Amino acid sequence: MQIIENSTVYDAIIVGSGAGGGMSAKVLSEAGLKVAVVEAGPFFDPAMPEHQTQLKWPYESPRRGKSTKFRPFGDFDAAYGGWDIEGEPYTQKDGTQFEWFRSRMLGGRTNHWGRISLRFGPKDFKHKDVDGHGDNWPISYDDVKPYYDKVDKMIGVFGTNEGLPNDPDGFFLPPPKPRLHELFYIKGARKSNIPVYPSRMSMLTKKINNDRGVCFYCGQCNRACQVYADFSAGTCLIFPAQKNGGQIDLFVNCMVREVNTDEEGRATGVSYINKEDRKEYKLKGKVVVLGASACSSARILLNSKSKQHPNGLGNSSDVVGRYLHDSTGADRAAFIPDLMNRKVSYNEDGVGGMHVYSPWWGDNSKLDFPRGYHIEVWGGMGMPSYGFGFNVNEFNKFFGTKVGGYGGVLRSDAKKYYGAVVGMAGRGESIARKENYCEIDPTTVDEFGIPVLRFNYKWSQYEINQAKHMQDTFEEILTNMGGEFMGEKPGKDINYGLHNPGNIIHEVGTTRMGDDPKTSVTNKFQQLHDVDNVFIVDAGPFTSQADKNCTWTILALSMRASEYIVEQLKQQNI
Repeated sequence: MQIIENSTVYDAIIVGSGAGGGMSAKVLSEAGLKVAVVEAGPFFDPAMPEHQTQLKWPYESPRRGKSTKFRPFGDFDAAYGGWDIEGEPYTQKDGTQFEWFRSRMLGGRTNHWGRISLRFGPKDFKHKDVDGHGDNWPISYDDVKPYYDKVDKMIGVFGTNEGLPNDPDGFFLPPPKPRLHELFYIKGARKSNIPVYPSRMSMLTKKINNDRGVCFYCGQCNRACQVYADFSAGTCLIFPAQKNGGQIDLFVNCMVREVNTDEEGRATGVSYINKEDRKEYKLKGKVVVLGASACSSARILLNSKSKQHPNGLGNSSDVVGRYLHDSTGADRAAFIPDLMNRKVSYNEDGVGGMHVYSPWWGDNSKLDFPRGYHIEVWGGMGMPSYGFGFNVNEFNKFFGTKVGGYGGVLRSDAKKYYGAVVGMAGRGESIARKENYCEIDPTTVDEFGIPVLRFNYKWSQYEINQAKHMQDTFEEILTNMGGEFMGEKPGKDINYGLHNPGNIIHEVGTTRMGDDPKTSVTNKFQQLHDVDNVFIVDAGPFTSQADKNCTWTILALSMRASEYIVEQLKQQNI
């Protein structure tokens, strides 16, 4: 097949346009480098009328907002992609139930996420020293703190400084006040001595620059904000960089097949398939930066085989794809009778997500699992859509009467119970293990002819024990709130409701960093040990996860790695 070569030689080619790729594009282009950003999905700008879903009514959707495979979080959600993308399969082995979410669009997953923006703490970088599990990072919190600070100021995050030792303070915008269901949660949690603090989320509650507007509390951040008040990589990193004179060429709808190398084994660029004409193209660059997401970047490296790299690019250690791990997750919800019959004459939508949360409070030395979790809270009176309602059978069981029906009765009951369900989710840390991995499936390719990933992943008893602790905690808090539980408490037979790995969409660790090239893929600057002009700026280099969402750390580490790239290019070291 003929391969079409682009004559331009870029200073840097960045694969992926999410948190890591977007930050790298901003840093490198504003430093004067000519940058190509290659994205597997289409161009996306939530300010463009044809891309807007914010503030639309459910009846404007032919499915009344119901989810589809293309938009698994609802028909108005900003994410294009999902766990099951037509023409882009992945496979599983030995009973694995790993679920791989991919968001194919400019800005990637950052268009729809909950924007929970937490720093990793000092213990999170050196947790082996605390409990003996996993490995320490080759860097410390002090190495990353200056970049966390810069990210806070550049992007904006609301919250409060609380002086918590492993939940570091930052530079915060004013947080929104708790809503009624969150006031109930605060009372219930504190009755059990579980702390509650204002959430730390990347939505602008006050003006920080002229490129972005301020949150107007529509509660629809998952739809991507047309005034750019919430953080997405396209609107907050790539577009401002272009506006400030950054040289960024966007290659959208382009699926990267591999990193190309020369006779010395150094990277010369990437090959990609254009999804529109199905032809293969080559881009040339001095540096290649992979920010395609932890598993996608591992896939690209493993598919980049050559005489110099027979095991895949950067894989002399045979560690690429290994140590894959995702956040743990379990959930519970209850009906709160005291929240019935609420007046709906006011707007309490708030920001798109929780206004308060509980960071990890437990003493693991007294528990049967080594790492913690935080609690996310949901509820309130956001815009209903298809399937929003309540479980009629559950309510009939509670009240011994018939709930629901048609017409006026249905409307009356919906208003009566609307906003009276509160739920909570635990999101915790799992242990990185070498035996959890992704690899290239030897017999399966996607519709573009690119070999796909095959997953091998199982939860350990530690994660299962952690999920049990979550369920016990949820039950205690919801009982304190006077709740009537929705459904039975998940038991041992279903791992206490522990979600399948990958379902929480926090996968990390596939190209882990370390000082020893025999046991890691990148060095502490996310530079391949084997090839000095290839860097990885997504969550792949994470040595371990934490009991926090990983996006803020991806952003900080990408900024750090990108500034290092600029410095090394100036010194002609790469």
